[in-house]
This record gives sequence, structure tokens and C-alpha cells, in this order.
Amino acid sequence: MKVKFILNGKPVELDVDPRETLIDTLRLRLKVKSVKRGCERGECGSCTVLINGNPVISCILLTIQINGAEITTVEGLVGDILLEKLAKNFIDNGAIQCGFCTPGILLTAYAGIKQGKIKKSEDVKEYVNNLCRCTGYVKIIEAIAKTADEVWGHER
Repeated sequence: MKVKFILNGKPVELDVDPRETLIDTLRLRLKVKSVKRGCERGECGSCTVLINGNPVISCILLTIQINGAEITTVEGLVGDILLEKLAKNFIDNGAIQCGFCTPGILLTAYAGIKQGKIKKSEDVKEYVNNLCRCTGYVKIIEAIAKTADEVWGHER
């Protein structure tokens, strides 16, 4: 089946097997490496991408389902001021351990802050449900909340 979509601002047109998952299309065919293969059951969030601005798990989504959509990965946000603030706060707060889950968490946090769903620490705990095997989440929550504070100007 033919599928057309925008990936990180560039048009893509591919023939795909109707059973092909979006993660396979992105990683194997289009060589997007920030999208990580984790649980392959839609539970961990390592494969998160933004579809039309919303965080979506790509391991359980078929590529044919995104026909006409706009897909954004971390690579597509290079130079974006919000992503840069998030990345800086992750580094400054020690929120990155092995880094495997980081792209998915960054995209989820990015969407939540941009859409106004994350404005303070409590919002982070409600909105970001990506799994991380290396941390206790405290530094991740602090980094995201600090970024939200910088964007929205609220006290934590």
C-alpha cells in the first residue's frame, strides 16, 4: 500500500506492507535512530513520536494509519528553542542516565509543555508516563518542571 506523510518537515511517500509498524518504517527504512525499540507492546514509550503534534507510541501503530499525517522525531526538532531548553535542563539536572528512553520522554514533555498540559511538577507526573529503567524519575520530573516554569512562569 502507498502511504504519504511528512517526516520532520519533509514529504515521504512509500509502499508499505499493511502490517508494517511505524517504528519499523522509521528505524529500518528511513534510518531514524532516535525512535527506540523497547517493549514492542505500547507500554514503555521509548518509541514515542509526535503525530500532528501529539505524542504517540509507534511500535503498535501501523504505518498505513499515519497516511497524510505529520510525524516529528527528535531529529526534526533540532534547533527548536523548547527542545533545547528541555535538553539543557535534562543535562543540568542529571536526568539522563543511559539515554535510551530520553528521546521518547523529551517528545512527550515537549508536547505537554507546548500544549499547556504541563505547567508545574504535578502536571509532569500526570502527563509523562514513559518508563525509564535507570532513574527514579525525580531528576526527570525536575528537569521537565523547570522547563515548564521557564516557559509558563509558574512556581513549582
